[in-house]
Amino acid sequence: MKNILITGGAGFIGSHVVRLFVNTYPNYNIFNLDALTYAGNLENITDIADASNYTFIKGDIKDIGFINSLFQKHQFDRVIHLAAESHVDRSITNPNAFIETNVLGTANLLNAFRDLWLGNFDDKLFYHVSTDEVYGSLGKTGLFVETTPYDPQSPYAASKAASDHIVRSFGNTYQMPFVISNCSNNYGANQFPEKLIPLFIHNIKNNKPLPVYGDGNYTRDWLYVEDHAKAIDLIFHKGKVTETYNIGGFNEWTNLNLIHLLCEQLDKKLDQPKGTAAKLITYVKDRAGHDRRYAIDATKLSEELGWKPSVTFEEGLSKTVDWYLENSVWLNNVTSGTYKKYYKKMYG
Repeated sequence: MKNILITGGAGFIGSHVVRLFVNTYPNYNIFNLDALTYAGNLENITDIADASNYTFIKGDIKDIGFINSLFQKHQFDRVIHLAAESHVDRSITNPNAFIETNVLGTANLLNAFRDLWLGNFDDKLFYHVSTDEVYGSLGKTGLFVETTPYDPQSPYAASKAASDHIVRSFGNTYQMPFVISNCSNNYGANQFPEKLIPLFIHNIKNNKPLPVYGDGNYTRDWLYVEDHAKAIDLIFHKGKVTETYNIGGFNEWTNLNLIHLLCEQLDKKLDQPKGTAAKLITYVKDRAGHDRRYAIDATKLSEELGWKPSVTFEEGLSKTVDWYLENSVWLNNVTSGTYKKYYKKMYG
């Protein structure tokens, strides 16, 4: 049995990846390493907590001694590295936290993996999950491809760009087998409500303002999280070593258009008059260094590995809204306590 380490597996994307691997591959021992910070939540994976091929480990990738001992103890054959600080707003207020986790934490994992297998990397793999934000901002046309030059514009994006470079450097220097994927904005169940879609669902339910940065015409490519997990599965098993794969939804929306669609869906699902939710839209001061447009070209992934999104954005958004409406206890739990202080600081 292979021992597979998945970092950040109690977080939003990580929990979907852990669930997929535990349920699909009974011949893998899946180890889920998560520090359980504000966005890591064991409630995200209660359904597989007792699986015979699953082990949860609480720990921080910044702790180099702990990471080294963990690799020696469990002899991880492969790593899927998702653990990261990921919210741009938080990176603006506390950039060092992003450098420590995303850069130094990644280096700790790479060093431990190298020390364990150096000289015998047969059938081993370090899979690093990254973001489209490393590429910077696009104009009105064009798409990010795997060879687009890096141009990160926020501390978060810079920390992820640095971690990408470090992974590639280990591959080049130590012949460590790796793959990297850069994804667009994810949405779906279990996302912490600092991100746009769950935040606005929560606010509409509670008749609170919907804070829209600037003019609201910032454009993002949206990817359903379950489709992202399936793409990671494909790349993990069939991707070419040392290659990069962009994962996107072929699905661009301006923030304002997305918000209006979300408002329309919630008006229907909450059985309230059309236009009720849209009245909550409130324009706020723009984010510092706000990238105007991201858009991923996932052609390489589609043509080489046969991946494609399973749902339209309207379908995925409807499923997402339904999940949050049906899981109000989960939403209330994660929006209590320190999150309220953070929300007040960011949006007033």
